[in-house]
Amino acid sequence: MSVMQSALLLLSINLGMLWLLMRMPLGMRTLHVSRAFDCTPEALWNAMNPMGAHASWHHSVISSRQVEAGGNIVEQIYRHTDRNDAPLRRLLSIEPLAAITANAHGFQSSVIDDSTLDASFWRDYRERRIIRPVAGGAVLEIDQTDRYRGLAFLIFRYVALRREMQALDGWLKTGTSEPQGYFEHPLVQVALAILSTLLLWPFIGLTTRGLMISTFLTVVIALHELGHMAAYRMFGHTSARMIFIPFLGGIAIGSRPYRSLFEVATCALMGSGMSAFLVPILILGHGFTQNGILPAAADPPILVFLLILGAFNLLNLLPMQRFDGGQVLRQIFRTHRSQILASFLVTLCILSIGAAIGLPARYLVVGLLIFTLVSVIGGGSFKPRQKLDEMNGGERLLVSFGLYAAIAMHGYAVITAIDRLF
Repeated sequence: MSVMQSALLLLSINLGMLWLLMRMPLGMRTLHVSRAFDCTPEALWNAMNPMGAHASWHHSVISSRQVEAGGNIVEQIYRHTDRNDAPLRRLLSIEPLAAITANAHGFQSSVIDDSTLDASFWRDYRERRIIRPVAGGAVLEIDQTDRYRGLAFLIFRYVALRREMQALDGWLKTGTSEPQGYFEHPLVQVALAILSTLLLWPFIGLTTRGLMISTFLTVVIALHELGHMAAYRMFGHTSARMIFIPFLGGIAIGSRPYRSLFEVATCALMGSGMSAFLVPILILGHGFTQNGILPAAADPPILVFLLILGAFNLLNLLPMQRFDGGQVLRQIFRTHRSQILASFLVTLCILSIGAAIGLPARYLVVGLLIFTLVSVIGGGSFKPRQKLDEMNGGERLLVSFGLYAAIAMHGYAVITAIDRLF
């Protein structure tokens, strides 16, 4: 299989996975989970009923109470925070279920207010919980219905429900609810990064050089996400984590919603921005190999890493919907016309770098079409309840220069590496 065929196959897999996870229209779907517990139905009901005596049993819930005596509105306060670092607040409408079997308890809930997300996010969301007595205990059944586009959020909610069941079982046995799951653990993420490297290896070539390139690509992705994480911490996020997804790369996640357009733009830009600091270091290392300070054998790996670092981050700066470049430009320019003009200029700069390294025009056009398709697949994001604070003139100028500097640095990295390697 040629290099071009391998690249097209890998790209097809990537696009297919993106479409399945982010854009495949699923319509209304209901998740159903159930589990038997070694306790009385009354004890389980007191925990599941949002108005029950132990409704705040879960480790992420601070309180759950009726807004008015005799009413059906419940206020729940969570340890997760909103944009102002205040505990997340959610109002639920609770409706008892009458048409269930004898001795069973049940209710249906919907979200009528949320301190973080816009009301449109919860428009189609419904949840039903039923507790049925069985020999030696009780069974909890949860049905969660919503409208979905893409498998990613559907899978996330299913995993969250399974983890809730595990935490509930622990609370019933010990009186303490503990976080469940190991997916976010650093060791698991390291294992996923290694898996991602090994999965990429056959597409690049099952050789020592192919393993080196796939390893470098994984390291570049990790460095890029570390830049995003550093930006989150600088903006006051109490925690930030990285999730590796084989074939799709990685994603950095903060601890709260964004507060301002400046925060969105800076956090998006810092993935490529932090990596840009490595460019002069790598070029200096290349110079050391030329002068005999470093072994000559280190020169090709340094240049290959420089090329991968520059190309990966440069492509991320393309002004597409879900790319960092698109995120940055949408915060700097607020009108549709100015966004189109800015996107054209940024794309022209990156295409000019491609032309400077000798890529044929047809490859540049095909590449642009492919990344436009990826942008469409990426979809939108959740709409926040409160409008983000606008940028002032100084912030807009700072981010604009940062974007220009990132494009220039990574463009220089690509041109330098190509010139020295070939």
